[in-house]
Amino acid sequence: MKSGASTYEAFSIALASLRSAKLRSFLTLLGIILSTTTLIAVMAVINGMNVYVESKIADLGADGFVVTRFAFFGDWDPKKFLELQRKNPQLKPDEFEFLKQRATMVREMGMTSDHTADVTYKGDRMEDVNITGGNANLNILNNIQTESGRYFTEGENTNHRNVAFIGADLKEKYFANTDPIGKTIEISGKAFQVVGVSKKIGSVFGQSQDNFVHIPIFTFFKMFGARTWLNFSLQAIDHGHFEQAMDEVRSLMRAYRHIRPGVEDNFMVFNSASIMGAWEKLTGAIAATAIAVVSVFMVVGGVVIMNIMLAVVTERTQEIGIRKSLGARRTDILKQFLVESAVLSGTGGLAGVTIAWVIALLVRSFTPVPMELPLSSVLVGVGLSATVGLFFGIYPASQASKLDPIEALRAEK
Repeated sequence: MKSGASTYEAFSIALASLRSAKLRSFLTLLGIILSTTTLIAVMAVINGMNVYVESKIADLGADGFVVTRFAFFGDWDPKKFLELQRKNPQLKPDEFEFLKQRATMVREMGMTSDHTADVTYKGDRMEDVNITGGNANLNILNNIQTESGRYFTEGENTNHRNVAFIGADLKEKYFANTDPIGKTIEISGKAFQVVGVSKKIGSVFGQSQDNFVHIPIFTFFKMFGARTWLNFSLQAIDHGHFEQAMDEVRSLMRAYRHIRPGVEDNFMVFNSASIMGAWEKLTGAIAATAIAVVSVFMVVGGVVIMNIMLAVVTERTQEIGIRKSLGARRTDILKQFLVESAVLSGTGGLAGVTIAWVIALLVRSFTPVPMELPLSSVLVGVGLSATVGLFFGIYPASQASKLDPIEALRAEK
């Protein structure tokens, strides 16, 4: 009970000290506030970006993976790029058919290829539209929802039909007040009938993801040629066989290309985990750098707190003498000043968290930069600042506890 009462009293004295010298407290805590705000803001950006990339860019589904010529995750290496471009041949439709006939662990698979072209409707041109060719299950593989109409069929793909499934941007531009189904648009001067419209997807880093047209892959080959950059998108039969499906497809690709044992693949198989692993490695490096910079601010703030607490000990020398003469133990004085130092620093951390939360809210509302404030960052911010206060408060508290009560009572105010 005595210990609890003593701790409560120490907290009360610490809060009263903060209120009595507001300007001094603010100037003392400025370093802690700025460092905590920076730390929380960086963590909010990184966490928001991780969530954003996982949902918008790396979303191949729990059972999805991709076979491609090559891809870079992480640092760009021009030398490695030229080497892979020379060593890795383009994927071919024949390889897709080979996989389709022999893969037993795969539920869905399709070819995809992309090209940028102009789209025109009644003379109104829309430039740099992403034209994607794919099989009739491309919407399933890419998790694309239909708002109206339908997706094209495998029969339309096999027969090279000029049908198109359009994104929300094209609908808003050309068919804002009319039904687009059955209308004719032109892609690179060739007429296509609109059979369906996608639900709005949104944007990634401010770049719209709805500026697209999907057409059958064989129609795509007829327009842009079959010697284009192909990707194979696949889904395992279930999550339990995911790794087996990837291994099976890799083995089949190596068999088709006659790659000897011990020789590296001349293609790449990746999934969402590959993308997220590279991304988290990058953001981890950014976070480590930010923490290193923030630590310098924290140390500076801690030194300021230590100096102020030494001044407080000097100001309250007589108070310490009175308390000791009335029976206060050395540990009681030590606890009082440690608690005051921790409360002072923790208050700065709490203020920093509040400012960072406001900044995150404003940035998320008025810019395309995603920010998510995790609860862990709040606990880290306040906890770290309070720990800094405790650490740098040890010396002033120790000096206060060692004061001789007689000498302390004689001290002049």
